[in-house]
Amino acid sequence: MRYLKNPNTDPYYNMAFDEYCLENLAIDEPVFYLWQNRPAVIVGLNQEVNTEVNLEYLEKNGIALVRRVTGGGAVYHDLGNLNYTIVGPSEDLERDYPEYAGLMMKALQKLGVPTTLSGRNDILVEGRKVSGFAKRVCKNRLMVHGTLLYKVDLDVLTQVLNPSATKLQSKGIASVRSRVANLCDYLPEIQDIQSLSQRLEEILSCNYSDSECKLSDADLANIQHLSDEKFARWEWNYGRSPKATLTHSARLACGTVEIHLTLAENRISSCRFGGDFLGNLPATDLESALQGVVYNTESIRERLSSFTISNYFDGVAVDDLVSMMF
Repeated sequence: MRYLKNPNTDPYYNMAFDEYCLENLAIDEPVFYLWQNRPAVIVGLNQEVNTEVNLEYLEKNGIALVRRVTGGGAVYHDLGNLNYTIVGPSEDLERDYPEYAGLMMKALQKLGVPTTLSGRNDILVEGRKVSGFAKRVCKNRLMVHGTLLYKVDLDVLTQVLNPSATKLQSKGIASVRSRVANLCDYLPEIQDIQSLSQRLEEILSCNYSDSECKLSDADLANIQHLSDEKFARWEWNYGRSPKATLTHSARLACGTVEIHLTLAENRISSCRFGGDFLGNLPATDLESALQGVVYNTESIRERLSSFTISNYFDGVAVDDLVSMMF
């Protein structure tokens, strides 16, 4: 199978790279490439980010959030994770999808890893997930891309893919939580992720008997433009979120405060406060003010900063209320 090189670790660029290759690469046979991202959470096309991801943890730790062009669930990438993409012609999806999806499983088997396919889109080793993959079709082309957990920080993975406890209802597609494992535990002869990448590239390219594809400078410029104008933009990553309703509550200085939120494209479309709290003024002023605000701490804090919050909730400051809302 022919191959491409993509050394970029920017997650916005790499999502653009996938879409561009699917829609524009001049190929008449399957092509693959292996790539990595700096720490990032990659959410599926149809997911509501607030129900899938611990956004507060991402913000505090400088972890990117990027929406991909394929369905499926949220995944965590860091430099201990190796990603793969296979793009090729497809006249018969029922035949070609299992074939493309099985290529990486077979490559791992050649390295001695006892992999099996499970469910719709998982590769397992001894019942634990080491890879998840997803697909997209464009005209008569098929793309399959996925993860390979080699030496991922599983503690961070657990943190970022578990939103803080709250009552949630969403029309988005929820991720299926799975027991996961790192491939480094099954590949003692592989020294590091670069060695794994090299071995897989050798296997999939038939020892490089299949030639390398090279993108032109114009292709690379188009990918960067797509990254900047689509995949790095808030409107794509957060604004596409389906409608969701959230309820948070906390015991504050004024008593118990509940907030009921409805989000549409990650903006607050309705807001209502409830509880046994005390205050001098009705909270309806704040409810009205929050409508249309982007649902993140910075935007909400900015909108509420023009109000004296203690007039509505005795003894409560802006930061207390904002923290409760997340």
